[in-house]
Amino acid sequence: MIDAMVRAAREAAAFQLLEFRSRDPGWGNAKAAREFVSFVDVESEKIIRRTLEKALPSAAFYGEETERTVGKDATWIVDPIDGTVNYLSGYDHWCVSIALMDGMREEGSEIAAGLILKPATGELFTAERGRGAFRNGTRLPRATKIEATDALIVMGTPFRSPDTIDAYFRVVRKVLASYRELRRTGSAALDVAYLAAGYFQGYWEVDLKPYDIAAGLLMLSETGHDYRNFAGEYYDLFKDRGFVSARPGILESLMDTVRTEYAPIR
Repeated sequence: MIDAMVRAAREAAAFQLLEFRSRDPGWGNAKAAREFVSFVDVESEKIIRRTLEKALPSAAFYGEETERTVGKDATWIVDPIDGTVNYLSGYDHWCVSIALMDGMREEGSEIAAGLILKPATGELFTAERGRGAFRNGTRLPRATKIEATDALIVMGTPFRSPDTIDAYFRVVRKVLASYRELRRTGSAALDVAYLAAGYFQGYWEVDLKPYDIAAGLLMLSETGHDYRNFAGEYYDLFKDRGFVSARPGILESLMDTVRTEYAPIR
């Protein structure tokens, strides 16, 4: 399935690059407050879906743009462009995210394979359950403990979640006081891939969608990064609002901060 996922992602990426920076910044259509879509998103998802359906016809399809169905045995979870605002603005930090979920379990979803491709650079992250996570074919190392003062933390702004804005800024203030630095990139999928790779050391966000995070969850698991909801419990990508993950030595302190400031959000 990884081979099919790579083919699908690369075909979509080639199309995206043809259209990238071909129009003035700010184009695209608003589908909700602060959420945008273009014909490139929609066509990219169709390109990806055609290849994936040939590889595993029995799987359901859960995409950002065309259909959201969860299958009993297998489901493709696809974000054709994670970081659409970046893409539409001409900022080259966006990605294709594809995950294969092999059914639902009582404790939540099980991701069997994941892929995140950054078209602008060709950077490719892949993961298979129990077989590790890779960047451009090189296995990513397991996460090791790090001190808070050495940790670069990444987060997403609460553009979908006006009820959490005050909590968000309280956490930002605490993170800036306790950790090395703070970043906001505009692509949750790449944030998680970079966390798994070790480029970031902690991450939190609220109201992620399954297609934002599914592929990255497996990469985190395969590199020894624990992740939880804001109550400090198992994170369910279809139910929970809060997501936090970090390296050993960072997770507990970051978890305590978000648990305190976002209470009672899970």
